[in-house]
Amino acid sequence: MSLREYWGFIKDPIYGYIKISESEKAIIDTKVFQRLRRIRQLAGSEFVYPAANHTRFEHSLGVMYLAGFFAENSMVELSEEDRVLLRVAALLHDIGHGPFSHVYEGLLVKYKGKTHEDMTKWIIECSTLSDVLKSLSYDVVKIAALAVGEPIGDKPYLSQLIRGPVDIDKMDFIVRDNYHTGAGYGFVDVFRILYTMDVLNNELAVDATAISALETFIVARIESFRSIYFHKASRAVQIMLLKAMDAAKDSIGLLDFNTPEEYLAMDDYTVWTDLTRSEEAKPIIADIMERKLLKCVYEKTLFMESSLVSSLLTNESVKVKLEEEIASEAKVPRDDVFIDSPSLPSVSYRYSSGSEVMDIPCFKRDENGRKIPQRLTVLSRLLDMMRNVMNLVRVYSREEYRKPVAKAAERIFGKPTISEMVSY
Repeated sequence: MSLREYWGFIKDPIYGYIKISESEKAIIDTKVFQRLRRIRQLAGSEFVYPAANHTRFEHSLGVMYLAGFFAENSMVELSEEDRVLLRVAALLHDIGHGPFSHVYEGLLVKYKGKTHEDMTKWIIECSTLSDVLKSLSYDVVKIAALAVGEPIGDKPYLSQLIRGPVDIDKMDFIVRDNYHTGAGYGFVDVFRILYTMDVLNNELAVDATAISALETFIVARIESFRSIYFHKASRAVQIMLLKAMDAAKDSIGLLDFNTPEEYLAMDDYTVWTDLTRSEEAKPIIADIMERKLLKCVYEKTLFMESSLVSSLLTNESVKVKLEEEIASEAKVPRDDVFIDSPSLPSVSYRYSSGSEVMDIPCFKRDENGRKIPQRLTVLSRLLDMMRNVMNLVRVYSREEYRKPVAKAAERIFGKPTISEMVSY
């Protein structure tokens, strides 16, 4: 689109000015999209990084901006229809997040078997937003699929740009989250990566000339994982919030929605207010408000094949069995022991097809300009060494139970090997 076809600009602290069209403005101004102003990007992180109060609203604008940058500047030739479609899908990719973002998703998965991606498709296709999109002549089904990283037609690389191991969602939140937290893990040149991206065997691939930028990007992801997303205190708040919502889910109707509009009525503001008034959740919320957080009493770092560890340690029956055993050994209430096993793959660092994080398609060009496939771990010794990503096992409990729970966790985790734990 030419500049004259744009409605105007939105000032962003990361990218400067983000141009938006009249149609994009109409979507942004809907009640459905404006709700994202009331969904924090990093619920719980503000207890560690006081400035981390940014929202899904500005993140979504940022992802749309990167989609537009890719469409205009990458090596991939896109039609005008694909460019417009890509920007709108990027804009709406997080429209299905619930209160406190990924924290609420714990309830959604546990009791309804749904993820925020499922809700995103539902909202795009079935809410009042669908009517707005149709009135603007958008293909609602295509936008819904593309927004959650599902391939559309014969162009799977479009969906990989929104959801893949090197996608614009991660590019924006890594840079944006580091900015707002002040954690500052170096400069990530996302534009260098986007400039050099091309299509290889119908998949999105990165030119080997951008390997240094790709290394910085992946290192920043891992550092952000350790210091922001799974900071001990941030996770403590998230565990407590989830426990509060789980306890009060029936009394305040957290899962009682039947229509997109009923789901969209919930945001950080409304649910926090309801939790403070709920008899079941009130004690937990009072502790959060006074920063009486759960304490991490045990931590173990595992460097193993990520797929094995993440699938094992996120298995609910394994976790429940171990929590019961630790509580029994420590002679403390069962409800005061929590196992947290965050791992890099648990934050959707995979292709929609399920391929591994480090299997990022790369290529070199020969003297005739032909793209020759390359393995990322061959191009970069640094990334090869990082293949077995870090996995953590943590045990949390109340301050007064710190010592007995820590001793019990050491005994429990010291007895079985990882493979033996599968039998639980």
